[in-house]
Amino acid sequence: MGNPPLGGDLSRLRQLNALSTIRALRGSAPATLSALSARTGLSRPSLKEVVGELTSLGWVEEVPPTPGGMGRPARRYRFRADRGHLVGIDIGAHNVRAALSNLDGTVLAETRQAVVPQTPVRERMEAIGRAVGGCLALTGLTMAEVWTVAVGTTGIVTPEGVVTYSAGIPAWTGLDLAGLLGAMFPCEVLIENDSRLAALAEARRGVARGARDVVFLHVGRRMGTGLIIDGKLHRGFGAAAGEIVMLPQARWFDAPDHLNNCPVVPEGTPVEDAASHTLAAARDGDPAALAAVERYVDDLAVGVAAIVLVLDPEIVVLGGGFSRSADVLLPPLGRRLEAVCLRMPELRASTLGDECVVFGAIDHAVDHLDRQLFTADSGTSLPVPLTRDAVSRS
Repeated sequence: MGNPPLGGDLSRLRQLNALSTIRALRGSAPATLSALSARTGLSRPSLKEVVGELTSLGWVEEVPPTPGGMGRPARRYRFRADRGHLVGIDIGAHNVRAALSNLDGTVLAETRQAVVPQTPVRERMEAIGRAVGGCLALTGLTMAEVWTVAVGTTGIVTPEGVVTYSAGIPAWTGLDLAGLLGAMFPCEVLIENDSRLAALAEARRGVARGARDVVFLHVGRRMGTGLIIDGKLHRGFGAAAGEIVMLPQARWFDAPDHLNNCPVVPEGTPVEDAASHTLAAARDGDPAALAAVERYVDDLAVGVAAIVLVLDPEIVVLGGGFSRSADVLLPPLGRRLEAVCLRMPELRASTLGDECVVFGAIDHAVDHLDRQLFTADSGTSLPVPLTRDAVSRS
C-alpha cells in the first residue's frame, strides 16, 4: 500500500526534507524558517520551498504575527494538527472512557459511561457509542472528521483484535471486538490490551516520560503488566507478552484477595471497594491491615522480580486502582525487589490515574499515524489532500 502521489514526481530527497520539516513542527510551538533550519539542518532556501509545498497541500500553515510587536516579524509556521482528529477508548469492566484529540495527541474532550462487569455485549457497545458521541458533541465535530479510533480493553487481545480471554468482562472472551467496532465506526480501528496502552501513556506523558525501558504494573481488582522496550510498546510474537497473571506460581490472580478479605473491611462492603478499606487502615498502622498488605506484596513481588530480572527496566510504574495507595505499597515492594534483583529500577506511582489507558489509546493512534505518514519508509510521497480518506488509502 502506497500513499497517493504528490501531484507530480517527488524526489527521495525532497520527500525526506518534507518529512523532516513536519516532524520538526509536530507537537511544537510555531517556528520560523530560521528555527526550522536549526532543527532540521536544512538551508533556508530549501525550507522555504518545502514549507511552501506543505502549505499548499494543507499540512502546514503560516501563523498570524503576534499583535504589538516591533518591526516586521519573521513568518512563523505550524503543523495543522486540527485538520484531523483521533479517538481513544478505554473499555473497562466498570467504565467506558473516551477521549478525542487532534493529530498531535492534544486531548480536546473526554467523557465516561458507567457499566458493570455483567453488562451484556450489546449494551456495552451502546455505552461505547455514547461515550464517543459525547466527545463529538463537546467539540462540535462529526465522525467524518475522525481519522482513527484506538481502543484499549481488558483481556488478552490477538493481533487481529479478538479477545481470547477476559476475566474482568466475562462476555468479552472470544469476542471479535475489531469486527464489532469496525462496523460501528467508519474509520480505521486499532485494538490493544489496556495495560500496554497505560504503559505507553506513562512513557509519553507520565512519570516514565523519556525512559526507554518501562514496566507498567496494573494493580487493582485485576493484575496485569505493560512493557515498553527500547522506547517501543512490546506485544510479543502473539500479543501475549507480560501476562504474568496467567502463571499460577506467580500468585497474581488471587493476590487482591489478601486485601479484599482483611478483617478491617466492614461487613457488606462491595468487593470493588474492599481493598481501599484495607489500604487506608494500613496507612493508619492497623496491624491486621499491615499484615494483609505484606501478604499482598509478597505475591506481587514474585512476578515483578521475574520481570525486572529478565528485562532490567529503567522504571517500574505502579498504576491501576491500588496505585492511589502507592505510599503504602511501594516501600515493602522495594524491599523485596532489593533482596533479589541485580539492579534496582526506579519505582514510581502513576500520575495519570484513571485516564492512563485512554491517553495511551490516543498516543497509540498518534504512533500509528506517524508510521503511516511521517516516517522515511511510509511511502514515496505525502498524502494529498489532508483528509481521512487520504490516510485510509495509505
